[in-house]
Amino acid sequence: MTEPSEEHQGPVIRDRRRIDPETGEVRVPPTETPAPAPPSDAESATTESGNGKEDDGEMAKLKAKLEERTNDLQRVQAEYANYRKRVERDRVAVREQALANVLVELLPVLDDIGRARDHDELTGGFKSVGEALEAKVAKLGLEQYGEKGEPFDPTVHEALLHSFSAEVTEPTCVEILQPGYRVGGRILRPARVAVAEPEEATAAAANEASPQDAAPQEYAAEAGSAEPSDTSDGSDISGGSGGSREEDEERD
Repeated sequence: MTEPSEEHQGPVIRDRRRIDPETGEVRVPPTETPAPAPPSDAESATTESGNGKEDDGEMAKLKAKLEERTNDLQRVQAEYANYRKRVERDRVAVREQALANVLVELLPVLDDIGRARDHDELTGGFKSVGEALEAKVAKLGLEQYGEKGEPFDPTVHEALLHSFSAEVTEPTCVEILQPGYRVGGRILRPARVAVAEPEEATAAAANEASPQDAAPQEYAAEAGSAEPSDTSDGSDISGGSGGSREEDEERD
């Protein structure tokens, strides 16, 4: 049997030069992979054009999504703005309705205060209370209206009495029986008034009625004129019969 060779002992020299001195080429280390060759100009152009098309498609999709989200945001914002306006409008309407309900209940008290003032009975502590109440309701927006001599307006006045007068040229409130009240543009109670119209209206109404009265009279006149014509026809007939009787006597 041969004996195993003894291990070589001594310095070990490794050639780590990157360029082979015999061939002049660059040595590739065994652990490194060779670098890929640079692409040609045609391949680079094709790759860039493909990447450009993909980028354009992605950009178009992003723009479409951005526009959609923007429209959604604008729609939600408009709906919220309309909701706020509607809520504010409803809140104001509810407040006005509640205020009107309270003031309507106080109108009889204000009428009593006004009648007491007209009869000089608003004195002492009652006067202070009445004036304070009137000041408070006026501060809340309650307005009294209805003055003697103002034109009659059926939208704000209620006519309880009617007459004719030569002193007016149009329907006029000649007396305020009960004042009216309103809050802003809302009528809580119309003013109850006595209305006078000009006398020309009476004459015009009579003239309009006169042709209707004249029609039966004309009809009666025409009927009366038709009766003599019947009598004349009868006389002619009788005259004719008399003439025929004379002719008969002559023949005899």
